Amino acid sequence: MAQFVTRLEDSLADRVDSLVAAGVFSSRSEAVRLGLEELTDRLERERVGRQIVEAYTRMPQTEEELEGIDEALEEMVAEEPW
Repeated sequence: MAQFVTRLEDSLADRVDSLVAAGVFSSRSEAVRLGLEELTDRLERERVGRQIVEAYTRMPQTEEELEGIDEALEEMVAEEPW
């Protein structure tokens, strides 16, 4: 397992310590690990989202492709058990 060594502003360290003391995280390490997981996941999702938008901007869906989409969506929602 890789190890990161970094420095934080005292105010940020205090905020993390407060979360640990409140039981939100079991340790500073867990707080940092989960924070990095959330950050990297969000950035990856944003990157993929930009790629999707760029692709549809470059090659928009045709009217033929969009035909019947509302009916298909209604059918999918109707099939849900809620």
